[in-house]
Amino acid sequence: MLVFVGLIIVSFVFYFYYKTKQFRAVLPIRKKWYAAVAAFSLGSFIFFFGINFLFVYQSLVTYIVSSIFIILGAMMMFSNYKAAKHYHKFVAEEARLNQ
Repeated sequence: MLVFVGLIIVSFVFYFYYKTKQFRAVLPIRKKWYAAVAAFSLGSFIFFFGINFLFVYQSLVTYIVSSIFIILGAMMMFSNYKAAKHYHKFVAEEARLNQ
């Protein structure tokens, strides 16, 4: 159970870090890449929170809420992983063109 708490904290720290990098970025593709990575971290936060919630409380309502969190987090992680992978191809090219 402490493993999930650690993963929740780490994913929130990564979310905060990449969201800050997104606000400070000047180049538009890099800004989109940071936004996708931050949203991936937020999805992992929701996913691990849902799993941790299953271990803390055990009732029918908990199973329903946890399944919603797990599904929503997994969907966010999947879609934003694809977006980050797409934008990552163009980050180096954008930096090269703007120097």
